[in-house]
Amino acid sequence: MKGVWLEDLTWPEAKARFDADTVVVVPIGAAAKAHGPHLPLKTDALTARALAQGLIERLPVVAAPVLGFGFYPAFTGFAGSQHLTAETFKSVVRELIGNFTARGARRIALINTGVSTEKPLDEVAKELGGVLVLHMRGLGQAAEALIEHKDGGHADERETSVMLALEPRSVRMDKLVLDGPFEQTGATGDPSRATAFKGERLMAARLDDLVAALGRRWPDLN
Repeated sequence: MKGVWLEDLTWPEAKARFDADTVVVVPIGAAAKAHGPHLPLKTDALTARALAQGLIERLPVVAAPVLGFGFYPAFTGFAGSQHLTAETFKSVVRELIGNFTARGARRIALINTGVSTEKPLDEVAKELGGVLVLHMRGLGQAAEALIEHKDGGHADERETSVMLALEPRSVRMDKLVLDGPFEQTGATGDPSRATAFKGERLMAARLDDLVAALGRRWPDLN
């Protein structure tokens, strides 16, 4: 059985997958969050979808639609950035998971691309039990040697490289800002060293780590 996007199934097909104890992967990434003046608001959502697409190409999982709204308090001052309170975000995640479990899904993994979303997701997973949470931060260490500027963390060399690999037309290379105050730019680090090659290697390494983590949790996926 190949992996598939949930949205591409009919409801009887979805039921058959759940009844077969298929792992459901929920990618989480902001659909609208500031990423400096050079990256689009959809950066996290696009990254989350790309990771989920990679997973369904390698594992027999069902990938749910990207959850594009979350807890992003550091970005409320930037136009277009969408933000939920921690409790609202946790309630949304609980209900989404509940919708799956009520229809027979028993194995659920959350793929989180954010940082401020880590704590709320860990709390929900602990509360519900049995839900695997995989945070993108820390994944892909095999490709870290390519990163020249280790500092940063947002709209930096890593994220800009990933976007150059995934959707280069959306990157405004003429708008790069180096060492500007985060409160003014919504970015940290040095994005000028970004390349599509680095982005491809980063995403490949992250995907390898995700596949390995899912396989450790559910060995029958391999």
